Amino acid sequence: MRTATTVEFGRDWRDTVDFVLEAERLGLDICWVAEAWGADAPSPLGYLAARTSRMLLGSGIIQVGTRTPVAVAMTALTLAQLSEGRFLLGLGSSGPQVIEGLHGVPFQRPLTRMRETIEVIRAAFAGEKIDFHGELLDIPRAGGEGRPMRLMIEPNAAIPIYIASLSPRMLRLTGAVADGWLGTSFVPEGAAAYFGPLREGAASAGRTLADLDICQGAEVAFAADEHDLGRLVERRKGELAFSLGGMGSASTNFYNDAYSRQGWADVAGEVRRLWQAGTREDATRLVTDDMVLATTLIGTEAMVRERLRVWQDAGVTTLRIYPAGETVADRLTTLARALDLVHALPT
Repeated sequence: MRTATTVEFGRDWRDTVDFVLEAERLGLDICWVAEAWGADAPSPLGYLAARTSRMLLGSGIIQVGTRTPVAVAMTALTLAQLSEGRFLLGLGSSGPQVIEGLHGVPFQRPLTRMRETIEVIRAAFAGEKIDFHGELLDIPRAGGEGRPMRLMIEPNAAIPIYIASLSPRMLRLTGAVADGWLGTSFVPEGAAAYFGPLREGAASAGRTLADLDICQGAEVAFAADEHDLGRLVERRKGELAFSLGGMGSASTNFYNDAYSRQGWADVAGEVRRLWQAGTREDATRLVTDDMVLATTLIGTEAMVRERLRVWQDAGVTTLRIYPAGETVADRLTTLARALDLVHALPT
């Protein structure tokens, strides 16, 4: 099982760079750079390409709809050159709050937009002239003065494309057209909720699930004892309540839907209702210990070791580690312990 992490750049960006460089030294395989509503992903990736030498670097994610497909392809090709072939293109639809509320772009037909965007990107990667006329994308623009063009940068059809997906329809598209899946809100015991649609999509394209890198992430935190475990679980409940209630709009929350499909529909629905009503402490109190422990790697070292085996047996091929810790040193200590456990897993 390969190992990865995700970082997000902000005010403490120097600490983030120090963390990434030390993570590479510790043997981490991949660093994904997030893009939410703060720093963009491509700029830090270019910087990290110059500061690292071995680890793969990925956009986790570039939000589809905030840039034209050709602009995304240009960025990906440039980063692949700067990193000497170490770049992974991660794409995601985000949600209406970010796409419409921040960027002013309609969050309409995200599945179609993702599919058509990837078709255009792959054509650009292959060095083809861009001549695409779909349901949403029209390149060159009909009725305009433009003609089909190809990019001047060297083609690179080998750049892997990952999709961050949660809904069944987007999961099927991931299985059909992507090289990897960037997953979250994952319960290995309920993996069929994800792997079923992924398999269906792969089969529709003459592929199998083995053709995808299953890149799944979770917070990792080591508890010294039962009391410490309780503290770590309680701390995580607020973050989970935010995902269930605040990550999206009043009508669209892909995280809430994902937890609902894995057996927590009643709790997830009530957390969302309370969060949207402004009673966030009440929403947080509804999150159970089991919900936290099932979707994270929080526990004693023995507990984390056993859960890692479960994740591996479920089909996870790349583990995306979110190491807990108040400081960079604390996070690196957690990461090093987690990497030791992963590297000790049977192959």
